[in-house]
Amino acid sequence: MKYNFDKIIERRGSHSVKWDWGKEDILPMWVADMDFQTAPEVIQAISEKVSHGIFGYGTIPKNFHDSVIDWWETNHNFRIEKDWLLPATGVLPSISAIIRTFVRPDEKIILQPPVYNHFFSILENYGCSIVCNDLKYEAGNYTIDFDDLEKKASDPKTKLLLLCNPHNPVGKVWTREDLEKIAEICSRNKVMVVSDEIHSDLIFNDRKHIPFVSVARDYDLQSVTCGSPCKTFNFSGMPVSYLISRDKAILEQTFKTLELQENCYPNPIAMEALMAAYTKGYEWKHELKNYLYENFILLENFCSEELPEIKVIPLEATYLVWLDCRAFGITSDELSKILLMKGKVWLNSGTMYGKSGEGFLRINIGCPRAVLKEGLERLKKALKE
Repeated sequence: MKYNFDKIIERRGSHSVKWDWGKEDILPMWVADMDFQTAPEVIQAISEKVSHGIFGYGTIPKNFHDSVIDWWETNHNFRIEKDWLLPATGVLPSISAIIRTFVRPDEKIILQPPVYNHFFSILENYGCSIVCNDLKYEAGNYTIDFDDLEKKASDPKTKLLLLCNPHNPVGKVWTREDLEKIAEICSRNKVMVVSDEIHSDLIFNDRKHIPFVSVARDYDLQSVTCGSPCKTFNFSGMPVSYLISRDKAILEQTFKTLELQENCYPNPIAMEALMAAYTKGYEWKHELKNYLYENFILLENFCSEELPEIKVIPLEATYLVWLDCRAFGITSDELSKILLMKGKVWLNSGTMYGKSGEGFLRINIGCPRAVLKEGLERLKKALKE
């Protein structure tokens, strides 16, 4: 391998949410933040920008759009037009702006729990009603309950579906058939679809990421796809993103809301990171994917041999693994506390992602293999005791 993902880097004392929020004897395997340095090509681009020494107001470089277009065409076999793109300061601020632009506080938004916890907080902060189209869990596999989605979408008060594609925390890659069914239902019921695709570059085995924008073009449907390199290249603390929509009016109206939020122009250094990642980071991303999947196989084998009570949900995407721990007969919150107190290892309780996450835990395997092995041993120690 060209890149060394086994390298352990001390992060305590670096003002890290992941490492500095807990006590020194706690091993954090919770928040979606990997313990790898970003690609050297990204570091070099940032360093060159910083060495200039002047950090005044900037413009959006032409290469910003070109790099996004080339990346999606190369990695996802989909050609984006330049006027479909709106640069932004992060996926969550973008989603918030879209919702505030197109949904009134007295209207409803569909989520598909168990789902990314910040989706809930965005909607709760805005004050709109959350409608849950819970995923169906059968025989270790998650699927969409389309009958229930039809029912929820048919309510005239329902205005938007917030889609997680690929899905966090269950690590699911939605198929074209899945996305077409979503598009058909939402089109017929005039429900807008906002697709968070921040994990779209970390897809494993023979799975393929299908951009929702590539499906939506065949339907009478308002939609926005949100993308970013921040999770893939591990610079989430330096947020930068973009919106993709074939509807120029959606982008223009969303931009006005971002202006009102004083949050419409990406940081110039973050833009350099994006352009370097998308133009020079393919090989690094490829090796990262291989390393992450080997980590998953290690975790899967460990649980099979040492902790058979835990059912590991197959990982199709992301570096976040969903663990079915219902065999222990206690709540997710209680189980995560036991791991924290007895094993000194910090995992996310499943109920962070909605009521349907009860009995589950989420573990972050985006770390050097030695760290993962230590975390698994701590997990075993706590549960055996």
